[in-house]
Amino acid sequence: MHSTNLVGIPTGLLASTVFNAHPLPLSISGVRELNPGLFRLLDAAPDPGEAAQVFRHYMQMLFGLPPSTEDGRPRRFRSSYLKLLEGWGFDSNSAQGAVLKGWVESRFGLLPSYHKEVLGRFPSHAWMTYMEEKMGGRFHNNSINVQLDLLYEYCQWTLVRFWRAGQRHVTLYRGVNCWEEVEQDPPPRRAGRLVTRLNSLVSFSFSRARADEFGDWILEAQVPLVKILFYNDLLERHPLKGEAECLVIGGEYEVTAAYV
Repeated sequence: MHSTNLVGIPTGLLASTVFNAHPLPLSISGVRELNPGLFRLLDAAPDPGEAAQVFRHYMQMLFGLPPSTEDGRPRRFRSSYLKLLEGWGFDSNSAQGAVLKGWVESRFGLLPSYHKEVLGRFPSHAWMTYMEEKMGGRFHNNSINVQLDLLYEYCQWTLVRFWRAGQRHVTLYRGVNCWEEVEQDPPPRRAGRLVTRLNSLVSFSFSRARADEFGDWILEAQVPLVKILFYNDLLERHPLKGEAECLVIGGEYEVTAAYV
């Protein structure tokens, strides 16, 4: 656990299976209050497609992000939430992945348990590597944590506005080979229910068949919507489109493990 928490829910509770079973609303302090114009425009959007256009344009104007990187013209590099998603898609243990995990740490109080290797006792070489990467100037600039705050709040607004009224959970799947990343020691010997601690930020899929491609074990979890940072249909164009990933805030989860 970590002393920084900007969502008003004690980190110990937020990380627990009790919270997952009975989730409470989450909101990062001050984000909606400081960006009222964005949410007024979103409230006027009639469908997810138009809402996504509003959000993308707002982020471009506020953070000086290029409207497109597909025309081949050279552009000054600016760190952006899209660049972090792109890096995560290639490798969740990349420098971009460290920045994303650092954002979860600072906003939700959840320390990562794995980055390139198990993050055990502090200090250690593993911890120093993670801390250097999460604070590295290449990706940790241009108010990147504020960008991620807005991405989370926009995601939550979308889930409330366009998903079924009253729905609090969604069934997601994760393929696993490296149990060190899941902090499950020893690995399960048989299929069944278990409680495991997931990393501070983890990838899931809405499709069990897609999760099969990423591991011999499949974890099925009932994930609270309030713990979703990003999902495949949130934006019309994004770097994770081909993988259909869903990025989820971690902690302890009760899952059903099945061997493929």
